[in-house]
Amino acid sequence: FGMKLFVGLDVSLEKTAICVVSEHGKIEREAQAASEPEALTRWMGNLDGTIAAIGLEAGPLSQWLHRGLTEAGLDVVLMETRQVKGALRAMPIKTDRRDAEGIARLLHLGWFRPVHCKSVSAQEVRAVLNARKAVQQGFIGLEMSLRGLLRNFGLKVGSISRGRFEQRIRELTTGNPMLEAATEPMLRARLSLRQELAGLERRVRQLAQGDPACRRMMSMPGVGAVVALTYRSAVDDPRRFTSSKKVGPWVGLTPSRNQSGERDVSGGITKAGDVNLRRALCQAATVMMHRGRSTWLRTWAAQVARRRGTKRAMVALARRRGVSLHRRWGDGTEFRSESAVPYAGWRPGLPR
Repeated sequence: FGMKLFVGLDVSLEKTAICVVSEHGKIEREAQAASEPEALTRWMGNLDGTIAAIGLEAGPLSQWLHRGLTEAGLDVVLMETRQVKGALRAMPIKTDRRDAEGIARLLHLGWFRPVHCKSVSAQEVRAVLNARKAVQQGFIGLEMSLRGLLRNFGLKVGSISRGRFEQRIRELTTGNPMLEAATEPMLRARLSLRQELAGLERRVRQLAQGDPACRRMMSMPGVGAVVALTYRSAVDDPRRFTSSKKVGPWVGLTPSRNQSGERDVSGGITKAGDVNLRRALCQAATVMMHRGRSTWLRTWAAQVARRRGTKRAMVALARRRGVSLHRRWGDGTEFRSESAVPYAGWRPGLPR
């Protein structure tokens, strides 16, 4: 079968730097190829030896390349970005060629944490959620720009509902041709964005209602269509976790720790994993604490807040909700508001 080879790929938009390391740690080949699955597959076919593994850092193109190379029959692993960057930071000179070599050596040593490659359906749902967020940010940005533009002339919009915002702007600018010329195009753009946002909101609700797992998640107070779909697209497969309790550390909602000798410091949360999911869980936890209906989970969070403070209680509630959502998905049950469920996780293989 020949010598075992470990291939490191440093991916950029147009070109991918490739480094091949042998099982003895010697660099066998270095090259560049187009960042396309077909081009990389052809290049791998010309290697003399057995490819033990191909590694690439998780990034914008990595899911697509991973899928294409896997379909070609190659053994590909996605490597966690923070760990790879931490290892490559030790190199005094940073180039794409050196990064590819570093990835190949991490692969050879086995010193890496694999990342789950999301399914196509999960990536498509994430695309819809990202589109909604981008349109929403554009919409809010236009409103803030209109407020700031008029504030320079002493015209204050004040607290007003979204439905009356356009009318209020026109009231303030009536009689001033220059301000009317400045605000009218922005109001038309705002109206267009508002209509598109409403369409995306309907699409998100339809996707959530059409998915049984999302419907079970939405049985929990404070979890709507956006949170449920964000959770589903981030986790993708509940069997990835041997226990629901592992969701908290994975999403970065557990305390960091720095221990050396006699020093042992517990810091803030690690903020590892998916930032969109972490933000969604924290926002949903905040809603539940301040405006949600009375449940055993809210009562538990209030007790934590009295002991440790509101901020820690919000993080603890977000972490526990992440665990509970995984259980809802894994065991097929809905949230029960009247009695506490033991803080343990569903594990693949247990009866549902």
